[in-house]
Amino acid sequence: MRAVIQRVKNANVQVDKKVVGKIDQGILVLFGCHKDDTENKIDYLVDKITNMRIFSDENDKMNLSLKDINGDILIVSQFTLLADTKKGRRPSFINSMQPMEAEKFYEKFILKMKQHIKNVETGIFGAKMQISLINDGPVTFVLDI
Repeated sequence: MRAVIQRVKNANVQVDKKVVGKIDQGILVLFGCHKDDTENKIDYLVDKITNMRIFSDENDKMNLSLKDINGDILIVSQFTLLADTKKGRRPSFINSMQPMEAEKFYEKFILKMKQHIKNVETGIFGAKMQISLINDGPVTFVLDI
């Protein structure tokens, strides 16, 4: 499982020029599943993202978590995160989870996140999406679980 998380001032995701998910201060998560992933990794990833201290405190130090600031989260599925780019010029997606199974993992990830975060917004699994954001920092992390 791989997630790219970005601390944002705001973000939104559009499908067919219509906003389907929008957040203010919080985290944008680009979420991808490896073909060998297991469901037990979902709980770990949710805990990691919601409790990572990546927001600034009163001394401008990264000491606060998404929970601490009561921030929002926008989750967007992105199978290309698992692309193998080591050979040639065309990425291989052989390591990405099959779409039907990946969608189940994506939905479980969202449900688990909703148990911890008040405002959880999402893209649409499998849709062609456009994401707009203001990265705060910039602060970006890649989480490989």
